[in-house]
Amino acid sequence: MPIDQSHEWDSLWTNVHLATMAGPAGYGEVRDGALAVRDGRIAWLGPRDELPAGHVAKDRHDGKGCWLTPGLIDCHTHIVYAGSRSDEFEARLNGATYEEIARRGGGIMSTVRATRAATEDALLEASLARVQNLLAEGVTTLEIKSGYGLDLATERKMLRVARRIGDTMPVRVRTTFLGAHALPPEYAGEADRYIDLVCKDMLPALAAEGLVDAVDAFCEKIGFSPAQTARVFDAARNLGLPVKLHAEQLSDQGGTSLVARYRGLSADHLEYLSQEGIAAMAQAGTVAVLLPGAFYFLRETRLPPVQALRGAGVPIAVSTDCNPGTSPMTSLLLAMNMACTLFRLTPQEALAGTTLHAAKALGLENETGSLEVDKRADFALWDIERPAELAYGIGRNPCRCVVHGGVVRYTGR
Repeated sequence: MPIDQSHEWDSLWTNVHLATMAGPAGYGEVRDGALAVRDGRIAWLGPRDELPAGHVAKDRHDGKGCWLTPGLIDCHTHIVYAGSRSDEFEARLNGATYEEIARRGGGIMSTVRATRAATEDALLEASLARVQNLLAEGVTTLEIKSGYGLDLATERKMLRVARRIGDTMPVRVRTTFLGAHALPPEYAGEADRYIDLVCKDMLPALAAEGLVDAVDAFCEKIGFSPAQTARVFDAARNLGLPVKLHAEQLSDQGGTSLVARYRGLSADHLEYLSQEGIAAMAQAGTVAVLLPGAFYFLRETRLPPVQALRGAGVPIAVSTDCNPGTSPMTSLLLAMNMACTLFRLTPQEALAGTTLHAAKALGLENETGSLEVDKRADFALWDIERPAELAYGIGRNPCRCVVHGGVVRYTGR
């Protein structure tokens, strides 16, 4: 009798428990499960005792009773940068505020100067070390923003480095143009003229070079106004690019409602989010990305309105916000723990926030973020008794194996 080719697989993983993240509440489990891969995608999954008769697999893997989850997704990072801002960390501990540091030439502009001065190869080398830490914790998809160049040449350099990371490392990289991150010194007092440069020169050129997957902005008193942000979003929309926004981190500027009007992928930070903004996000399907690393590092005291987001049915993602000034963190597992301890997410919500909802925040929900047939075979194997341990264990990395596109890319101890 001929073998059913639909049951001919490249690899088969058995003796695993599956946290599929595909249930009606954003979470699903299969105890003593199995998962098959063909051509880099999930071909079958379910209870091991329901494996199809006559199946064939070129490679077989014994999961030894570990848990298998979708590959983790870090959906908000500024991981490509040069220099350090440990001096500002010290200044804040001595009483200076983030805004005070920024207004005297520190903050984002400190990193801009260092990043402008770095060569592309030096920038890549510095960034790869940070990325490697994330990959060792099961990350298979990574968003990388520009925004430390604030001129065309350096923004291009940053985005080229981001693309090279995706070519060099076993990780899918989504690039985000963040030219409207801060006002460069050469445009001091001329924010509208700088936004002209962003919209008319920088973004079209970088998009034409295939370097931009999405567009972001910093809508804040020390950043750009809602009107200026809307101009950036209009330019993005004219190029067919999705938008997202740094919104309501330090004050309520109405940025969340603005990005929702553009059907934005996500609104990120959200400590000062209003009920009006929540309603707009819920209607637009915009994801709330929580960044507990920045909340912790800046010693913020105002919590994002998690319960209200839950009540409105807004998807909640969690990310490291890896950046040199406010969240120099390269551990998504630690971000999950912080989201639980600081923001009172449940461990299940934290896991959904770094898989299913993080994928939606990048517009990749049809490709990754859950274990489902035909999605990419991006997953991680964890030596844990239950999935809650991923958010529970501070400083522990129980990742035993990472599979990216069906290929084993990393094995832990």
